[in-house]
Order: sequence, then structure tokens, then C-alpha cells
Amino acid sequence: MEQEKKNNELLEELCELGTADTESGIQVLSVIGQVEGHFLAPEQNKTTKYEHLLPLLVSMEEKESVQGVLILLNTMGGDVEAGLAIAELIASMQTPTVSLVLGGGHSIGVPLACAARCSFIVPTATMTIHPVRATGTIIGVPQSLRNLEEMQNRICKFIVKNSKISFDRLHSLMTQVGNLVTDVGTVLDGEQAVKEGLIDGVGGLKDALAALKEMIEKQEQSGYNKEYDEDN
Repeated sequence: MEQEKKNNELLEELCELGTADTESGIQVLSVIGQVEGHFLAPEQNKTTKYEHLLPLLVSMEEKESVQGVLILLNTMGGDVEAGLAIAELIASMQTPTVSLVLGGGHSIGVPLACAARCSFIVPTATMTIHPVRATGTIIGVPQSLRNLEEMQNRICKFIVKNSKISFDRLHSLMTQVGNLVTDVGTVLDGEQAVKEGLIDGVGGLKDALAALKEMIEKQEQSGYNKEYDEDN
């Protein structure tokens, strides 16, 4: 009972951090540091916990006052399943969404950026694309490698579905050698990410807000509103 009370208080606190503006109805969601999943990250790490973001996204989708969601990304990546779960939820929202990559959108941050209906990246930001990795004890059998490959394919399919990059090109960037010092993969800056088709455009806060407000206006003109949708 006490734990449930703490969880509710935390959810209320999170909702207050991104309270919708009374005029524009835009709510801000930030994904920063490491995306924390089933296992706790070290205390010194800055984290975004997926068990907090999932109910918060549902709340944004349900609230009549929230007309659009601006997702600010500066993440090093993190738990693959947790990040993909957040990305899938964002991609399935009826509420207009725009993402803005600031600093970095690395690893699982790539599908998180692509999940929004429209995506932007500032010129100085970077995105790291690399194969799925595993930490801890790995059973040395072919099935372990196959499971990692299947997870990687699911992530690739999600990115391809929600961006303009082809599957073959994405796989090529993931497996490129010579770009990263101690790893396989590719680092893209803002313009390169747009050129490859991962992100829709290079821009900043002004551009992201303008695109989001345009989406909200178009949705209102189409006759959709949350109150009507919930009652019918």
C-alpha cells in the first residue's frame, strides 16, 4: 500500500514536470541519459526509467488538455527492450508528436527519435548506430546469437517503418568498421542523419514547435478531438 502511494506520487510529480501549456496544449517529454529497463543502472548514472515514461505517455494520450507532445532527446541509449517499448508507444499515439535530438540520440535513441510523426536534430547533435549488444553471462550456443540477431532485426524494421532509410542501408551503417575506435557502427551528425533518411530535418526548438503546432491545427481542422473520440 505504501509502495503504491509512492508510485502515484512519483507519477503525479512526473506529470507536473511536463504540464501542458494552457494556450497551445503542448506537453514536453524528455529522454535523457541512459534508458533504464529491467535492471537498475549505477547510482551515478543519469537515467530515464521506462516504467515511468509508459504510464506518462498513456496519460498524455488520454488528457483532453494535451494537444501535442514535444519529445526532447539527449540519450546515450540503454536497455533495448525498454527503449523499443517506449518507441512503440510513441509511434502508436493519436496525439501529434515531434522529436528533437539535442546532443545525442545514440543506440536505442535512434528508434526513439524516429518514433515521432516528425523528427528534428540540431546541427551539432550526433547519432550512433551499432549492432545490438548483450552484457553479463551469455550462454555459448547458436540460439543466443540468433536471439540477438532477431532483436536487431526488429529494431531495424521499426526504424525503417518510421523513417525514410532503407533496411539494407541501415544494416550497412550498423556493421561498418573503421568509424568507431573500439566498436562496429557509424556516428552521424545532424546533417548526415537527415541525408540518410533517419531524421526528417535539421532544426531547433523553433522548428520543432512550428511543426507540432501545424500538426495540431491540421488535426483540429479534420474534426478530431479527444473529448469526442472518448465519448463515441
